[in-house]
Amino acid sequence: MTANRHIVAIGGGSFRTHPGNALESHLVALTGKDRPRVLFLPTAGGDQEATIELFERSFLAGRCTPRVLRLFAREHEDLAPVVLEQDLIFVGGGNTANQRAVWRVHGVDHLLAQAWAQGIVLAGVSAGALCWFEEGVTDSFHPTLLQPLHGLLGFLPGSFCPHYDSEANRRPLYQKLVGSGRLSAGFAADDGVGLVFRDRVFMEAVSFLPGASAWRVEPSGQGPDGGAFETRIPARLLS
Repeated sequence: MTANRHIVAIGGGSFRTHPGNALESHLVALTGKDRPRVLFLPTAGGDQEATIELFERSFLAGRCTPRVLRLFAREHEDLAPVVLEQDLIFVGGGNTANQRAVWRVHGVDHLLAQAWAQGIVLAGVSAGALCWFEEGVTDSFHPTLLQPLHGLLGFLPGSFCPHYDSEANRRPLYQKLVGSGRLSAGFAADDGVGLVFRDRVFMEAVSFLPGASAWRVEPSGQGPDGGAFETRIPARLLS
């Protein structure tokens, strides 16, 4: 495997809500290329054309060569060149469980494992961040029903919770699930925050929103559900 493999898991907010944000520029810089090839996987959002247009508009800007992998109306017989000839792969938000199922049917999960081994920068927001971990908190089965989801790609160890500051139920539920052992210890991220991993090791938190943070959540062994404690990880504000 290639050394210095990067994954950036973003808690929420992207080109849909903050086009041209500083975190996008940070992802581009991680590729080390002057004009990187960037592939967007909009699977979790059902390949919505409006989201695809926003991606192409935000990531083109004279600095990238954008491409999209549609799976609901599949355009390519062989997906390997589409996935493996990139410098950065960005996964959009939406339904994590549906995304997992569609990827498995089309073999995208295996191609992403190859991309990671090659050193292609992997990133994503919300469902596109959760997918890289072993497990985490999802609303895939109902907008108001948060529950644990296991059996994800597992490139990164442990669990993950996005939208830690913007959805009121996320924080207490994630702590309860970690404290009770239904989820393993892991990370949470506020909207606007990206957790940067290199070779499965957490390196830093970065953000394009002032005051946003990342969090490490671990079981405490106290309380009726075992309990959990969180450690704030300040995010470096990007400019």
